[in-house]
Amino acid sequence: MLEKLFKLRENNTNIKTEVLAGLTTFMTMAYILAVNPDILSASGMDKTAVLMATSFAAFLGTLCMAFFANYPFALAPGMGLNAYFAFTVCGSMGVPWQTALFAVFVEGIIFIVLSLTNVRESLFNVIPATLKLAVSGGIGLFIAFIGLQDAGLVIPSESTLVTYIDFSKDFYSSGIAAVLSVAGVIITAILLVKKIKGSILFGIIITWILGMILELTGIFKPEVSVIPTEFFSFDISAIDKTFAACFNVDFDATSIFNFIVIIFSFLFVDLFDTLGTLIGVSSKAGMLDEDGKLPRIKGALLADAVATCAGAVLGTSTTTTYVESASGVSEGGRTGLTAAVTGLLFLLSIFISPLFMAIPSFAIAPALIIVGFYMISSITKINFEDAAEGIPAFLTIIAMPLAYSISEGITIGIISYTLVNLLTGNAKKKKIGILMYILTILFICKYIFL
Repeated sequence: MLEKLFKLRENNTNIKTEVLAGLTTFMTMAYILAVNPDILSASGMDKTAVLMATSFAAFLGTLCMAFFANYPFALAPGMGLNAYFAFTVCGSMGVPWQTALFAVFVEGIIFIVLSLTNVRESLFNVIPATLKLAVSGGIGLFIAFIGLQDAGLVIPSESTLVTYIDFSKDFYSSGIAAVLSVAGVIITAILLVKKIKGSILFGIIITWILGMILELTGIFKPEVSVIPTEFFSFDISAIDKTFAACFNVDFDATSIFNFIVIIFSFLFVDLFDTLGTLIGVSSKAGMLDEDGKLPRIKGALLADAVATCAGAVLGTSTTTTYVESASGVSEGGRTGLTAAVTGLLFLLSIFISPLFMAIPSFAIAPALIIVGFYMISSITKINFEDAAEGIPAFLTIIAMPLAYSISEGITIGIISYTLVNLLTGNAKKKKIGILMYILTILFICKYIFL
């Protein structure tokens, strides 16, 4: 049955590999179960309700990906989008969270229409192969940067923006957490060198266990205990506090103009974050065809759009394809069975959420850093000898971690690629299509007017 559904042999994989990949993807994404409720609660939403909505949205969205497109990509409420939802839309703009959820729902409907009419697929296919490779590398740096921050190794600095942690301060708390993350990277690297299946997953677990041992011996004194005290919770009634709240819209508090701006902002960021993730992860997995296109992309984009609508109804910000899917792909995941396993684990996490919420960031961080290593390797295929190809690729790569946005990296990459080749007379040679010109104009207008 599984062979017929997911075509395992055709994709050179098996059930064991796919299940392990699904577990790995879930473990690297599980932090969203703790982070999303914390962020969205700033908008006035109930934390427990958001946790339930996050789990259900990830489950439904990831299953859609599994059955619509048969790809190993997982979905969950997107980081960045949730911060924009809570701190900008509901915070600075004063929009009620119910109205903000309705904006997310409308965005999802628009995406469904765009996906069915091939607009999103055209946007994916029009991006040059060089930029696709650069996006993969940029995501690698971006996700590694997130890992370094989660580890506590990289911290804010007034003089240099970021710097490394000062181990002499709070060594027995944040210092040891950072050391554990470094140990986790080394442990995971050793497992990978030894070609042990499930290396990333085992790296997370071993690092977490080390943290628990150090806490039990009194050496490690974390602000929040890394030892789980609760394991199960079967009460899901809290979801009633957010379910269908998106239809309780208060337009008296939100002008139509602001509402349209909110929808456009969600639309823009979600579109290019999703495209960037699909490009980067599928490129790394060798899923792109000889023309640089992703087969069955319409199903993948439709899954993303449907998940966004479902998530809004359940009570969470935009649900999108996750870059952490790369961790499962790195473990050999190649079909929707990987996604299905991840989705089912998100469903189960509703009942064992106290356990998964106890996974500390220092244990997840090594996995993100290692995944960054995997993804950055794609840049070796970029022709840096050709400046018209190499410079836009370089700008794409560095923009993602420095601007802290996948979509900004794509935007800068498209603008620079089009302008450099147009102004040097290479546009015809590079076969730059009309859609690239339209995107370039739109992106320039975005920076001028938004």
